[in-house]
Amino acid sequence: MARGEGAEQYAVTSLLPVKPVSADGIKISKQRDQRSRLSVCSKLCYAIGGAPYQITGSALGFFLQIYLLDVAQLDPFYASIILFVGRAWDAVTDPTVGFLVSRTKWTRFGRMMPWILLSTPLAVLTYFLIWCVPPVEQGKVFWYLVFYCLFQSLQTCFHVPYSALTMFISTEQKERDSATAYRMTVEVLGTVVGTAIQGQIVGGAIAPCVPTEYDVLDKGNSSQMGSEVNVSHISLDETKRAYMIASGVICAIYVFCAAILFMGVREREESGRIKSEPITFWQGMRLVMGHGPYVKLVMGFLFTSLAFMLLEGNFALFITYALGHRNDFQNILLVIMLSGTLSIPWWQWFLTRFGKKTAVYIGITWAVPFMILIVSIKSNLIISYMVSVAAGVSVAAAFLLPWSMLPDVVDDFKVQNPDIHGHEAIFFSFYVFFTKFASGVSLGISTLSLDFAGYVTRGCSQPEAVVLTLKMLVSPVPVALIALGLLIFKSYPINEERRQGNRKLLQEMLDIEADSESDSAELGSVV
Repeated sequence: MARGEGAEQYAVTSLLPVKPVSADGIKISKQRDQRSRLSVCSKLCYAIGGAPYQITGSALGFFLQIYLLDVAQLDPFYASIILFVGRAWDAVTDPTVGFLVSRTKWTRFGRMMPWILLSTPLAVLTYFLIWCVPPVEQGKVFWYLVFYCLFQSLQTCFHVPYSALTMFISTEQKERDSATAYRMTVEVLGTVVGTAIQGQIVGGAIAPCVPTEYDVLDKGNSSQMGSEVNVSHISLDETKRAYMIASGVICAIYVFCAAILFMGVREREESGRIKSEPITFWQGMRLVMGHGPYVKLVMGFLFTSLAFMLLEGNFALFITYALGHRNDFQNILLVIMLSGTLSIPWWQWFLTRFGKKTAVYIGITWAVPFMILIVSIKSNLIISYMVSVAAGVSVAAAFLLPWSMLPDVVDDFKVQNPDIHGHEAIFFSFYVFFTKFASGVSLGISTLSLDFAGYVTRGCSQPEAVVLTLKMLVSPVPVALIALGLLIFKSYPINEERRQGNRKLLQEMLDIEADSESDSAELGSVV
């Protein structure tokens, strides 16, 4: 089907009248090519802008669940409500912000940059308040729910315009792919920074666990329970302060990265094109959901991303209680992120050499054997570190590929709809919407499952039902989701042949626009 569509496009193009390009048109085309090239400095500044989303995302993804359960000491049921509602609200705001961004008028700073600039200070404030334990016991659930939702909304106002900015930093697909590789490297490095800051600062002030009935029965000495509770009360205050310090450091980095992005990246307005009329929200939804390749790409990555999000959300608890590495979980998480960061350049080379669809199959399935291995063998710290290194390679692919392939879908849409312009943000925002909503559902259900299994807050050990639930959440369920996602992705029609064909067609469209500009310039000189 894809090949037929491509042949039809080329047939139509071949029938178009060929108009000789004037010297002015060639000159304008060369000038446009030079403007489309991005310097290394511009790519780095653009990439640094993606770090805040990943730094805060990794800190929240790895640590928020265990923070709500063991530090804020919320009931697992209420923690599941906070995680689900926060992510679901975040998902709803993505297409809303994408729609508003698409209707934003061009300013001297661009269309995307004002959103990024104005949302940063409020996002930083709400993020800090998430990691503060309120003094009022009765208002804890409301506190975390409100500030978690506010932060997600404000961060959406940052991230959706930033994601769409990919289409406005250059008209060259090669330059955009290169900038995306820079961005993915920095973003995975951002997850390392977020995991390191949160893990190492908090890891140095872990509150002692409270022995459960299982520990007391095993030791045969219930007299220890009272002393542990007294010690943990003092250390719990230190743990709370450690979380606040870590969040303060992350907030400072957030502001710094936003400033670098704003000062170092120039947003380029599309010239020579007639802007489309503003569309409604539902028209925008029909627009993107009516494009088949986009739907297949989003659905495929929806399930694979959901698998890694489920793994991310429960891995800290799995390491602590199923593997018994309570004092090493933050280091294991850090190893995963470091491995992922070092793998990004290799995956960029791989997808350039063998194609993006091949990279999807190899990169995503790479983690499956290690997901199975980690729950199949007896707990061993060395093996846990080895599995973490291997799993990080697949995490890198899961980070890079969706954002590298979304511009291809947008280009395909432009080829099939040459008269529709200015709606790129909607494509990116709806992708984020589906992944975040699914993430909220998964985190809510997984935390609720722990509640049903009998999770004990701050317990030194957990019932067998909780351990079994954690094993299910980090291995069989993610593996099944990955298999389903790859099955859907098999029908994704944009292969390397079609992608290169779209690139040529878009270049021809730009050349025609350049020729039109030269004709206008000649007419103006005659007048």
